[in-house]
Amino acid sequence: MSDEMVLPPCPECPSAYTYEMGALLVCPECAHEWESADASGSPGDAADEGVILDAVGNVLADGDTVTVIKDLKVKGATSSIKVGTKVRNIRLVQGAGDHDSDCKVDGFGAMQLKSSVVKKV
Repeated sequence: MSDEMVLPPCPECPSAYTYEMGALLVCPECAHEWESADASGSPGDAADEGVILDAVGNVLADGDTVTVIKDLKVKGATSSIKVGTKVRNIRLVQGAGDHDSDCKVDGFGAMQLKSSVVKKV
């Protein structure tokens, strides 16, 4: 049994019952899918190369239109950005902490958003 490959646990929930489906790893408990480790064995290579992924794993690029996937409280504003708000023409930035896209949100103005709270349209 030493030649059997051990799969990593799910990054969303601590489930150890992950399985391979083509080039993806899948968690049967929370249905999360992610890319399996490549030949170098490091699953975080996408972030190391400067590729920015949205909340569901799609690659983001400058000029994309995204949708907000959860309510976002805005400091200094009386209301929040609601789920489903479309944000057009994002610009990706590196090194701005954990906020990796500059954009203009209607009714709120220019701000930075995390890629983990948006989904590519």
